[in-house]
Amino acid sequence: VKFGEELESIGRAAFVHCTSLERITIPLKDGMITADNIFRGCKKLIHVNLVEGAVLRDTIAALLLEEWRNIMNEEINAINQSLPTTPAGSDDFYDVGGKAQAIRRWLRAVLGKI
Repeated sequence: VKFGEELESIGRAAFVHCTSLERITIPLKDGMITADNIFRGCKKLIHVNLVEGAVLRDTIAALLLEEWRNIMNEEINAINQSLPTTPAGSDDFYDVGGKAQAIRRWLRAVLGKI
């Protein structure tokens, strides 16, 4: 699923039990992930891309700060390393899994390093 940069947030239960969801492209914005249950049951969700991904990578690559550039590239790629093993939750109402929380933390980490 690809969203444009105009998207402000993804709300409660937006993709609950969307078993075919494997990849999502979202804008780099704090507050994008508004609830912990957004991706409950999305066991195949293993990739998150940023709408601004190409521009962000080009900007990072153009900077002469090699250490920061390496840190940023690692941070941007981190979600796709951890998401495959992050629990997706189950049919139990209280088991929301951890994918939404992981994506929310990742967005904040990337924004915090910019």
